[in-house]
Amino acid sequence: MPTIFRNLTIVYIIFLTSVLGATLYAGIVVAPVTFNTDMIFGSNILSQYQEGMIMTENFVRLSYVVTLSAIVVFLYESYKYKMGERDIFAMVAAFLTIFTAVMFSYYYIPDILVMQQLGEEATKTQAFINMHKGSEINFKIYAFSLLALLVKNLNRALK
Repeated sequence: MPTIFRNLTIVYIIFLTSVLGATLYAGIVVAPVTFNTDMIFGSNILSQYQEGMIMTENFVRLSYVVTLSAIVVFLYESYKYKMGERDIFAMVAAFLTIFTAVMFSYYYIPDILVMQQLGEEATKTQAFINMHKGSEINFKIYAFSLLALLVKNLNRALK
């Protein structure tokens, strides 16, 4: 492997690790803390709707990194493919990463924002609940596909 590509691979692996860390932190730490403010303050200072607004702002900001990850994965994995490094597992993981990143940033986040702007009652509808559940599933697939891509590239880099 040429030195420049090896260095690029190291940067890519660090980037994937950072994005995966941010993704996991948002889901494992930020969401539970945000939606359990009553446990922190001892009373209901914020409504679930207000907590949801705060959480949405966190995910809007995370969506910038998620979108960047889709671009970086596309460029890096496309270059590897062009250079003859074809691996079906990496291609599937890259596709899932890109697809779920785009769905998260350009489908789920905008729709959730629109429904939140309609008010608290709109966030209690079955349509919102289904959309939110879909976004959670999508985000988990994104995290797992990112992890798979990271492991595959680490495995390849360490050979």
